[in-house]
Amino acid sequence: MIKFKPRQGSLFAVLLRSPWWVSMLIACALFGIARFFLPTPLAIATTLPFLGLAGYVGWRAMQVPSAGRVKALLESLRTMPWEQFSTVMTDAFQREGYQVAPLKHGRADLELRKSGYVSLVSCKRWKVAQTGIAPLRELMEEQKSRDARDCAYVTAGDFTATARAFAMENGIRMLHDVELAKFIGSVKRASRMQPVRP
Repeated sequence: MIKFKPRQGSLFAVLLRSPWWVSMLIACALFGIARFFLPTPLAIATTLPFLGLAGYVGWRAMQVPSAGRVKALLESLRTMPWEQFSTVMTDAFQREGYQVAPLKHGRADLELRKSGYVSLVSCKRWKVAQTGIAPLRELMEEQKSRDARDCAYVTAGDFTATARAFAMENGIRMLHDVELAKFIGSVKRASRMQPVRP
């Protein structure tokens, strides 16, 4: 599938990185000018690309949870026992179309299968405040030993700078912070999850 990608530095590329109301202001100004030279329906038509862009940017902004909601979600995840957290992760990957199987031995926790490919996920250390490079190396070794196509590391904490560089260099998907909040679904739904008490 071909995806439209505006040229870097173009007006549309800049507007994609700007708040939605910037595109809306341009649409209003364009309509104000165009209606002096064109019939009203054509003047409105000239604004459609900017109105569409304003709608898209606004919709995309609504998909990103606020910092407060992300923080509440991550705190909620840290209170969960492993059984509940692994269920949350399994459900999230299944919503993406993966077949998920737990791994009881090895340096990965979940095996994902989709379209004939195998991926590995390490998420048992999700409560750690900061992940270093060692567990990522272990995950890479497991990926090679199982001949998996790719792998992901999940944490409710953060990564050290060296761990980030290692993950980017080796194509390890880092699921944490805002991306983790978006991945597991609605932040509102996830923040309502209550930890299971023994």
